[in-house]
Amino acid sequence: MPYQETGTLTFIGEPQNIGDKYRKLLFVITNASGYEGADKSFAMEIFEKADGEKIEKFLKYNKIGKAVDVDFEVRCNENPKKAGQWFTSLSAFKIFTAADEDEGVQESPAEESSEENPF
Repeated sequence: MPYQETGTLTFIGEPQNIGDKYRKLLFVITNASGYEGADKSFAMEIFEKADGEKIEKFLKYNKIGKAVDVDFEVRCNENPKKAGQWFTSLSAFKIFTAADEDEGVQESPAEESSEENPF
């Protein structure tokens, strides 16, 4: 079951290799959805195969302070090396600029006309 949360990027970690087949990136968003409007943080991760491009695209288009909408799922996995040890993660699969951040942006007339003429 997917979930969505909106917040401001407050931390972006370094990509980490997991063996030679996978890699992950940890990032944190913060919003005021806590008790009585208190700040609440969500540590999320992007997980992909070593040759994937999700992490590179995330790093290219996102910076600390940017408002984002994140679609994620809650995953729970058992440690394969230690039976009975479980961990839970918030696994992001879609990250977009927050909808309310786009509201004040307007294109100039020159930009609009260049889209109509492909040459």
